[in-house]
Amino acid sequence: MMREELCLDFSVNGLFLLTLNLDDKLISSPHQALSSENPEAIGLQGTAWQSSMANKEPPNNVGGLARGAPSETLEASSSGIVGANDLMIVGPGVLGRLVAEKWREEHPGCQIFGQTVTSDHHAELIEMGIKPSVKGTQVPHKFPYVIFCAPPSQTSDYAGDIREAASNWSGEGSFLFTSSSAPYDCNDNGSCDEDSPAVPIGRSPRTDVLLKAEKVVLEAGGCVVRLAGLYISFLESDIGAHVYWLSKGTSDVRPDHILNLIHYEDAASLSVVILKKKLRSRIFLGCDNHPLSRQEVMDLVERSGKFSKKFQGFTGTSDPLGKKLNNSKTRAELGWEPKYPSFAQFLGVS
Repeated sequence: MMREELCLDFSVNGLFLLTLNLDDKLISSPHQALSSENPEAIGLQGTAWQSSMANKEPPNNVGGLARGAPSETLEASSSGIVGANDLMIVGPGVLGRLVAEKWREEHPGCQIFGQTVTSDHHAELIEMGIKPSVKGTQVPHKFPYVIFCAPPSQTSDYAGDIREAASNWSGEGSFLFTSSSAPYDCNDNGSCDEDSPAVPIGRSPRTDVLLKAEKVVLEAGGCVVRLAGLYISFLESDIGAHVYWLSKGTSDVRPDHILNLIHYEDAASLSVVILKKKLRSRIFLGCDNHPLSRQEVMDLVERSGKFSKKFQGFTGTSDPLGKKLNNSKTRAELGWEPKYPSFAQFLGVS
């Protein structure tokens, strides 16, 4: 029987996009851990790991982005003409590539560009129909749609990088920053939604990075989507909070810390919906509305029967708690619903 690998992306935005975005983001966004590669340093719903994994390259076929697919985008781009639906993706990792796939489904004739830190994976992007460039390359024209998915871990000036991305936006369609849910000021397992207050600047270096980046976006007229912990299933790789915990056997963090999740595909579809709305200076929230404690996550992993390793338990008692996210307002305004309503349903556990 083929084993399905679950990738949790820890995300504090840029803090950890997981492929279970823990509280902040892991495989492909500014959702990777900023100061530590230990997902527990952040939780399970943000951007910390997400940031380091944000630009990590996915398997050869992610979300249907098959290699070798014909690319009219690249040929069309040689003319130097920018189309009304052309998209620039800064940080085309797992999340960015899924956004590209979904965007092209809705805009078949568009050109999609991808900006990366290195040229290591440019051949893969070209095969996916994404025209790549390296960070710092002169951009000859502005783009109607820009999405910034790059993690903060790969730069000393995150806000500056976002400011540069904003300067490449024509101001016509949309500019979107995939941030993390980490900035919401709640660490007592309490309820939190789009209108909940943010952590004050100066309290935490990691949230300062995100809040300053968001400020640049909002002042430029762009929108922010704060993503919960991202996760995805790859048959050929084991990445994520659950995988990290399984590998350790035991973990010295408290089991009752609440995490919030969203599948990578759902994060991508939500991002596309926001881009299409052409809204200005708004903050949205991406989560599945089914908060889980760390213990509940690992109980579901055990019940799924999809993993050979066994987790022995959490032993911590005094580390911070989390938050219970609810994005009903985002869903109502945008008319969006997730493909994967909960982590349990994704695993096939009732």
